[in-house]
Amino acid sequence: MREIDKMLSGGPYIHDDELNAIWRTGKALMQEYNNLPFADTQAQQAILKKFLGGMGENVHIHAPFYVDYGKFITVGSNVEINMNCVFLDCNRITLGCNVLIGPAVQIYAVGHPVDPKEREKDYLIGLTKPVTIGNNVWIGGGSIILPGVTIGNNVTIGAGSVVTKDIPDNVLAYGNPCRVAKRF
Repeated sequence: MREIDKMLSGGPYIHDDELNAIWRTGKALMQEYNNLPFADTQAQQAILKKFLGGMGENVHIHAPFYVDYGKFITVGSNVEINMNCVFLDCNRITLGCNVLIGPAVQIYAVGHPVDPKEREKDYLIGLTKPVTIGNNVWIGGGSIILPGVTIGNNVTIGAGSVVTKDIPDNVLAYGNPCRVAKRF
């Protein structure tokens, strides 16, 4: 099995030449995007269409924006991602429609073995799980979303939250760890 297939299936993987080539392409497009003038929305949209795995209409991503690959991120329509966000897309990161992402939000679809003996075998080994964010969601600034989390529809995540587990539809949730505080 290819390393990219292992990565996207959530199994342990290491960076091989194929993944490194995709990673370098994503980093080059990310750098090009981050260096564009803020007002050049036409060039921004053109790069995002090359850069992301899929993108709806009316998408605004404020630079700087940091990713691992870019191509494993899918964004629905009417999405705004504020500046200084980090999306580690070693597995799929999917954002629905009408999503607002505050500044400095971090979404991780990758981690490393927690057992130090496992990391000693190969310090570059990664373990991935997809992250899914539903429709009509607002993620407050400085929040961190961990691998494997699904955030439902019509959700607000309070600023600075650490989302370690799935969040159901129609709730306000916040904290470290993030917990449901109110149902709508």
